[in-house]
Amino acid sequence: MKLTEEMKDCVNHNLCYVATESDEGKLDLGPKMSMQVLDDSHLMYYERTAGQTYRNLEANGKICIAAANLEKKKGFRFYGKVVLHRDGKIFEDACLYAEEHSLKKPTVVPVIEVTEIQYLDPARAGKDYEG
Repeated sequence: MKLTEEMKDCVNHNLCYVATESDEGKLDLGPKMSMQVLDDSHLMYYERTAGQTYRNLEANGKICIAAANLEKKKGFRFYGKVVLHRDGKIFEDACLYAEEHSLKKPTVVPVIEVTEIQYLDPARAGKDYEG
């Protein structure tokens, strides 16, 4: 799926929440302050805690991301498949960014291929984006 400029802006300028599920069906939800747009069809963030979200992604690679702007009452839900980057250019760039900004080095950089998008604003909540 291709992200619109409105979607990219929403991700890049608002706190995003990530939902994952373990193989046993236990859900995990948490904020990811480093969520950002990688390109027209991928999102990424810096996984620093390597906690339950990381373990769920390692187990099955399924993810759902919610990004919402409360002031504008607009938002999006992104579903996708994750590839975990532990080395290579994406990981190295994330580590360099963390070092330059006095942030904790990421354990891994999840890159999400967006496969489905839904609206979160009141008039269209839960409806699929058809773009």
